[in-house]
Amino acid sequence: MYEHTAKLTVSEIASLWTAYMNDSMSQCILGVMLENIEDENIKQVIQSSYDVSIDHQEKLSHIFAQENFAIPNGFTEEDDVYPGAPWLFSDVFCLSFVNHMSILGLIAYSGALSMCFREDIRHYFTTSLTETSNLYNQSTEIGMNKGISPRPPFIETPKETDYVNDKNYLSGLNPFNENRPLNAIEISYLSMNILTNAIGSNLCLAFAQTSPTEDVQEFMLRANDLAKKHIQTFVKPLTKEDVQIPKAPDVSVSNSTTQTFSDKLMMFNIAQISAAGIGNYATASAASQRSDLFVKYEKASSDVARLAKSGANIMIKYNWLEQPPGIKNREKLAKEKE
Repeated sequence: MYEHTAKLTVSEIASLWTAYMNDSMSQCILGVMLENIEDENIKQVIQSSYDVSIDHQEKLSHIFAQENFAIPNGFTEEDDVYPGAPWLFSDVFCLSFVNHMSILGLIAYSGALSMCFREDIRHYFTTSLTETSNLYNQSTEIGMNKGISPRPPFIETPKETDYVNDKNYLSGLNPFNENRPLNAIEISYLSMNILTNAIGSNLCLAFAQTSPTEDVQEFMLRANDLAKKHIQTFVKPLTKEDVQIPKAPDVSVSNSTTQTFSDKLMMFNIAQISAAGIGNYATASAASQRSDLFVKYEKASSDVARLAKSGANIMIKYNWLEQPPGIKNREKLAKEKE
């Protein structure tokens, strides 16, 4: 046990609250996946991920109790999962989902760790980062062994070093100039964003066909269309360079239209993925040195931001959007006192 007297900082409060929300959602989705998986190797990694989510919630609840910190409502299998629904996700989709969510977890936990100062909180996020690394490695290894893990393209390894000696290296918007070939960093980010959008597209289709709410159905179909549009946006530069397009595995979903998850959970999951997508695009934009790619990522980020805003409006309309911890409106408090 850790002895501490320091209060939680705002970044620690934010990180703990966000972690609880994400783990409670993951537990619900993974629990449904476990009911129908047939492949024992894939089931093992889904079970590990499910167990990690439960363990995280218990540890976070303990921290909240110590700090007199209101436990978020989050999501529960009792309120946000419909038992007995037909299978929705293929085994390969389940494996791809865990692999993708572990990548998001690595980013989230490393960011949280870098903003936390209290020893017990740093220990929690350090442990979480290690556990998530293990899940990523485990899911990747199973996918590789089964030949279903998508891999980025191959290029020839460099035989010598070189320096940029022409300002045209950064250009790419002039239609009358021939763009320089893509570099390895740019190809990596284009490939990653193709694969993440493929996962998102299938998830949106599954949610659209099983939601009973017209607003949610329409939103999920728009999100699916946007994911497919972005895939084509990122495929074009690779195709032009005759670079192999990364192929997503057969991450199929069933034809079930039976409600499996609550609308609240589905909207939250897509909101989470959208936020991660904007972060991915920002990172890719900063790392890409061709100006045409920068513009593509800026446009894609704007597209996702508009979609996320419409999603937030739907969640507010139906009272599904749980508010993060924040400071009180001092002016309002003063007026209420008067």
